[in-house]
Amino acid sequence: MTGQDIKISASEGGVFDAYLSLPVSGSGPGVVIISSVFGVDGDVRDMADTLAGHGFAVAAPDPFWRGDSGPMDRSEVGMRRAAERAKDREPIIERGVHDLADTIAELETRDQCNGRIAVIGLCYGGPYAILGPARLGCAAGIAFHGTKVQNYLDELDGVTAPIVLHWGDQDHALPPEALAQIRAVTAGRADTDITIYPGVQHGYTSAVNPPSYDATATRNSLARAVEVINGLRDAPTLAA
Repeated sequence: MTGQDIKISASEGGVFDAYLSLPVSGSGPGVVIISSVFGVDGDVRDMADTLAGHGFAVAAPDPFWRGDSGPMDRSEVGMRRAAERAKDREPIIERGVHDLADTIAELETRDQCNGRIAVIGLCYGGPYAILGPARLGCAAGIAFHGTKVQNYLDELDGVTAPIVLHWGDQDHALPPEALAQIRAVTAGRADTDITIYPGVQHGYTSAVNPPSYDATATRNSLARAVEVINGLRDAPTLAA
């Protein structure tokens, strides 16, 4: 794969940063990764490169480019700045739908992308697993330890794309009542897949944060994502 930092023109004005990782040959589905509050850090880039290695065209835009942009480390200052990003979550999530659309448009210009797009949301980015298919017609929505996903369940009405959601059972950001609500709303959806990993914490895909990182859960989550995205190679794009 080949990874590079690029600029994407925002449809509402301005330019934002994104990390782009493309397969070395051929074409396949596109993937947009929406990061946690820590931004497009080493973990996100590694995930993008891993997915590109499976033949997908992958982009990870900076969700916070309108404010305190860029990746944050796990230092005291970085943690504080990252936490500040989550305080106005709903407006940022809404504006981020436009950024997701612009990132999809960028991927669709690349020969390595077949035009069928999956979105993967990490932590803060979790709601886009629903918003991508619901509002933009993404062909699949996937979330690893997504936060506040339950706030967007009403948008699933009419969505036919597969929705894949993964959490650990020790995830402090997923209260039992939230999981119960998610299960209740998605119970009748044959194309929704919920996986709960025993003993696994919030942020389990973050290798730069050893206290929460779980290599097995990460490996299994990515394997399931690859399986779903591979299913988009020949199938027609699923519209919302």
